[in-house]
Amino acid sequence: MQVTETLNEGLKRAYQITIPATQLEETVNTKLKEAQPEIEMKGFRKGKVPMALLKKQFGPKVLGEAMQETVDSAMGKHFEETGDKPAMQPDVKMEDGENWKEGDDVVVSMSYEALPAIPDVDLSGVKLERLVVKASEEELNEALENLTKSAQDFAEKEGQSENGDQIVIDFLGKVDGEAFDGGAAEDYPLVLGSNSFIPGFEDQLIGLSAGDEKNVEVTFPEEYGAENLAGKPAVFECKVKAVKGAVAAELNDELAKKFGAEDLTALKANVTERLEAEYVGAARAVLKRGLLDQLDDIVSFDLPPSLVEAEAKQIAHQLFHEENQDVEGHDHPEIEATEEHNKLAERRVRLGLLLADLGQKQEISVTDAEFTQAIMNQARQYPGQERQFFEFVQQNPQMRQQIQAPLFEDKVVDWVAEQADVNEKEVSKADLEEAVKALDEE
Repeated sequence: MQVTETLNEGLKRAYQITIPATQLEETVNTKLKEAQPEIEMKGFRKGKVPMALLKKQFGPKVLGEAMQETVDSAMGKHFEETGDKPAMQPDVKMEDGENWKEGDDVVVSMSYEALPAIPDVDLSGVKLERLVVKASEEELNEALENLTKSAQDFAEKEGQSENGDQIVIDFLGKVDGEAFDGGAAEDYPLVLGSNSFIPGFEDQLIGLSAGDEKNVEVTFPEEYGAENLAGKPAVFECKVKAVKGAVAAELNDELAKKFGAEDLTALKANVTERLEAEYVGAARAVLKRGLLDQLDDIVSFDLPPSLVEAEAKQIAHQLFHEENQDVEGHDHPEIEATEEHNKLAERRVRLGLLLADLGQKQEISVTDAEFTQAIMNQARQYPGQERQFFEFVQQNPQMRQQIQAPLFEDKVVDWVAEQADVNEKEVSKADLEEAVKALDEE
């Protein structure tokens, strides 16, 4: 086998691989001999089928396998010897494939863009600022007030029902005058404004008193889960048995225990910690942008054009959908990448390659536990379908990569930040919000 370089320009590489016909024939014969003991054919005992007959029967298929294996082996050996890492899947074509016949040498052309050599980076000069926000007394009180509301109870009241009240009702739903499964209940506690029933249902129960009866007329949404009800008008015969007003829970040790704290002091500490943890996440995003900006300034190397082009197209496509949210799917004209898209793509590709190189050199990796936790966090966005989402991720390599890549990047960013000179600066919540807002505007 002979490998000849035909292009070496920047990061672009091209080679011609020639596989002698004799080598292919030898590989085919070896494969057939290995399989011969297990082959049965009419008129012959197992393992006694003549080689000439085997070659006639299975030769073309085995030849194809031999060609593929030989080319794959040549490519693997080439990358091992040169140290090249292709930026994207190499383009491999068989030259004169239409005219090739058995007995001819096989000539294959291979072209790709190599990943660049990443220069060593001196991180000692990187200076970062970590914003620190302490939860204020006002923010703590607001959070505690929200907890008392979430733990509220209801007590019977005089007068008519209002939005936010709880009414206890009996109801019977009918479509075309006939009751349907799941459309009836007794002593059902419904909080008006909770949107737990189909649109329009709760609004019609405002202004009623205990003992009132009302027929609520609604239409099931077109996308309703039960096909026999989707899009159909319905009438619910409702009887109000009680009207209850919301009573906020008292802020005391008993309430604290309901939220898993030993007492009110511990609950306040827990809430303060949770508030400040949210600020830490936002502050980290600001620090990360500052770090990436500095790395982008101090590091320069050639970029594979194919990676930049692919990233620019993805950016243009994403921004198009953000600006045209009424356009669903991909049934739209091709989106052309602008110079601005290309500039952003170059930055992303450069920093992505740099962080990948730093992570590899420091042997940074995402553990199975970290990966599983990330999947579970995303699965919570699909209540009732967590298991299906988890299985989908496990079976989808692209989805796994989408989840794992940012985890890896964040771990590398954390490592780089540890090497840098980091100064902590205490700021207000408003200052932090402005800093986060500025990230989207840049």
